[in-house]
Amino acid sequence: MPGQINKDMLIGDIIKLYPKAKEIIEKYFWEGCFTCPGINIESLSFGANIHGIDVNKIVNEINSKVKS
Repeated sequence: MPGQINKDMLIGDIIKLYPKAKEIIEKYFWEGCFTCPGINIESLSFGANIHGIDVNKIVNEINSKVKS
């Protein structure tokens, strides 16, 4: 299993590496995120900024989820 996720990782890569992260990304970015081609070029930080969310909150929640 790869290391922890960070805010600079691409959203698409996070979902591929950590399937459990999809639930949390959907919680903050909504399900439309998964049909958007931007997930393959946009970082988690970029997505959080677009949605007005603290990226550190998402990073911490995903890292906690994937550890369980």
